[in-house]
Amino acid sequence: MKQDMKKLLTATFLLLLTLTVSAQEPWGITASDIDASNYFGATVANGQIGLTSAAEPLRNATVVVGGCYDGDAKSSIPSFFDNIHMMDMTLKIDGETAAIGNISGYSQRLDMRKAQMTANFSLGKKAEVSYRQMALRQLPFSAMTIVEVKAKSDITLEATNEHVCPSNLQDAHGRYRLLKKKRGNIYLLSTDAKSYSGRHKVTGSTSFVFFDRNYPTVTTDSTRSMTLTVELKSGTTYRFGVVGSIATSQSHQDTPNEADRLTIFATLTGADNLEAEHIVEWDRLWASDIEIDGDPQAQQDVRSMLYNLYSYVREDSRQSISPMGLSSAGYHGHIFWDADLWMYPALLVMHPQMAKSMIDYRIDRLTAACRNAYSHGYRGAMFPWESSESGMEDTPSWATTGTNEHHITGCVALAAWQYFAVSRDTAWLRREAWPLLRQTADFWLSRATKDKTGWHIRNVVCADEYATNVDDNAFTNAIAMENLRIACLAAELAGEKADPRWKQLSTALPILKMDDGTTREHATYNGETIKQADVNLLAYPLHTITDPKQIRRDLDYYEKKIGGRLAPAMTEAIISLLHSRLGNGKEAGRLFRQAYEQNLCPPLRVIAECKGGKNPYFVTGAGGIIQTVLMGFAGYEITDNGLKQNAPGTLPTGWKSVTVKRAE
Repeated sequence: MKQDMKKLLTATFLLLLTLTVSAQEPWGITASDIDASNYFGATVANGQIGLTSAAEPLRNATVVVGGCYDGDAKSSIPSFFDNIHMMDMTLKIDGETAAIGNISGYSQRLDMRKAQMTANFSLGKKAEVSYRQMALRQLPFSAMTIVEVKAKSDITLEATNEHVCPSNLQDAHGRYRLLKKKRGNIYLLSTDAKSYSGRHKVTGSTSFVFFDRNYPTVTTDSTRSMTLTVELKSGTTYRFGVVGSIATSQSHQDTPNEADRLTIFATLTGADNLEAEHIVEWDRLWASDIEIDGDPQAQQDVRSMLYNLYSYVREDSRQSISPMGLSSAGYHGHIFWDADLWMYPALLVMHPQMAKSMIDYRIDRLTAACRNAYSHGYRGAMFPWESSESGMEDTPSWATTGTNEHHITGCVALAAWQYFAVSRDTAWLRREAWPLLRQTADFWLSRATKDKTGWHIRNVVCADEYATNVDDNAFTNAIAMENLRIACLAAELAGEKADPRWKQLSTALPILKMDDGTTREHATYNGETIKQADVNLLAYPLHTITDPKQIRRDLDYYEKKIGGRLAPAMTEAIISLLHSRLGNGKEAGRLFRQAYEQNLCPPLRVIAECKGGKNPYFVTGAGGIIQTVLMGFAGYEITDNGLKQNAPGTLPTGWKSVTVKRAE
């Protein structure tokens, strides 16, 4: 009897477990228990503007405009800043405000397929409300929210669109206009302001949009809000929307007129057409997708990572991606090696033209990188550790990364070469990439020094940033030699002459070893905890180490040295990738999950940088984990001769297959 009961309980547990796992949505993440005190929002973005959700309905926590930087009260460092919250709304039904404290059935859902943040709630027995917000993919500076109110009794609905200016904005003032057009009235609310230092002008502009010609009453009692009022009969459903645009002087000097023009254009296009065009654009993006059979939670999580990666860059923008994308002003919105080594390769496989924008960002700032090298006494191009729009070094002066973490120059060069390798565009290589590869190779000639023991690169911050001001870092030396090697190849393809010293130095820098044969991280490394992958990067993405025994020896050693909760997500991701390539599916799966599961923040599974972290969305980690799936589990490789698919790596336990769909 006890044995039968035990079997029954076991069977019940397995059934419940199966139901829980199978309930994971492949295209959406739903939060039905929203705690405002422990809430981290999801972002809708179109590669140019990002709107991150708040716990309160119809509100945004942040509004970020990519490429637009200014200082703040604490620092003169150029930084992304929270912009005008032009899409915020307040709903009142019979005078009662819908807020998180007095609504029921409240849930939020990130619809990744349509790139929409949706929500539903009820206000007593009066009405059911749903809405969806999107950063319009086809209009880089515009967003839209559509609201549906179903009356459960006769009600009066008041919907107020208000422009909220964060404290970092100055001299804000508003404007309201009613434009009567043949195709319908345009109710235009605009707010003009300046960024903290006055460096940039910014304007947010919005208009109500309606789905029929029966316009409600629209009033304004200030120049920072406008309110529609409509009487609804029980059982009827009313739809309306708000379209909005942001203009900054980074992209247009006449921000008041530009923001208004963009909003008027969107309003005249019509809400249904705007949404349809937005969905078409995202259907095009999702033609490149990753399908995982056998692990519904991994499917949802990987798709969320792809969604965020796709959201934070766009074709032809000539912009790159910061560690937090467009979700916040984290890390000032600066561009690091995170972009070139961790996010870029995944995009290069899935959407090469979006990846091209990221290397275009670097090419446009080659002159600045040359000035940076000159300032530090070097030749060629020395790309900054952190950069904004100028391309000069923007790392705070207290951080030695800005003066000594030089491996980023090699990472930029590798990214340029990889785009050529995948595209095979020799004209582009000759015109755009060759000058960058030549100048970065010249940098390493001036950066390396020679003594009686041979060539060295001294006094660097490692890829493992716990190790500062050390000599002969494994990854720095390896990426320098790779930079020199590909510069020689590029010269031949571009019909140019390579400096013969490039080839000599490309094999001359030391990769040090410990007594037991393990690759030594740097000249004075003696078993210390590591923050980030360093030595293991020599096996991937570099091919400096190819012997499986050596790769396994380095894995066994450095996996035990990872710095616990402070290690960023991509560190364990790269180790998972290598375990997969070595045929160890169990370890690959464990480390794949370990790379991000403890980094997830409630309620929408957004990734923080570290375990238990509170700074999402960390798209660097997402890029690293996607590389684990693409380059480990699925077997892809970016080679000198193009993108290849080798034999797939060993899958995590329980996974049946990984299918990578790539739009041609």
